[in-house]
Amino acid sequence: MANDPIIRLRRIVKTYGTGATAFQALKGIDLDIARGDFVAVMGPSGSGKSTAMNILGCLDMPTSGEYLFHGHHVETLDRDQRALLRRRYLGFVFQGFNLLSRTTALENVELPLLYRGEDRHVRYDHGMAALDKVGLKPWWDHTPAELSGGQQQRVAIARAIVTNPDVLLADEPTGNLDTERSIEIMELLTDLNRSAGITVIMVTHEPEMAAFARTIVHFRDGVVERIETGGAH
Repeated sequence: MANDPIIRLRRIVKTYGTGATAFQALKGIDLDIARGDFVAVMGPSGSGKSTAMNILGCLDMPTSGEYLFHGHHVETLDRDQRALLRRRYLGFVFQGFNLLSRTTALENVELPLLYRGEDRHVRYDHGMAALDKVGLKPWWDHTPAELSGGQQQRVAIARAIVTNPDVLLADEPTGNLDTERSIEIMELLTDLNRSAGITVIMVTHEPEMAAFARTIVHFRDGVVERIETGGAH
């Protein structure tokens, strides 16, 4: 149904190690994320927020519990099926940009399409369109070394949205940027969320950046401590 959450976590537990050395990073998480929401995930170091993001991004598997994406049980998928889900439905933005240093902005943005096996013309058209969305079309032939930190993060965002993902997962996307560039990136993510309908889930430790989100999920000691709504600019 259209009103169903795009993501639903039920009783999600994640345990690392076994026996006396076992550590429970998540202790039974219940969380619904609505389609088109902008969610900020906050919490101190060791609170479980990064573990939860890795599970949401299909980069890790829960020890127990249910993860439903578009109503389908992700926890039952094998490694190849999870990789397919990532390629088709998810985009990723990281604090460190993770751009290839010797390739142009366009070539960096085209990478997810290359992995999909798209031909050169499709990659070019979609790559330029994604760069245009983040305001960097004129810089398509510049390498990361020729771009500012803010511009590099825009390239990383263009790469994340070039496949038209349903969900964009951003891990401290402003962590390496000054305040002015950080606000630019947050305004860009807000625009993509509103205009393209992309569901954005962002880990941040900065309240000023979390204030751009519509929903703020606070983690502490492996559980969801509280959820705030209505904080968006």
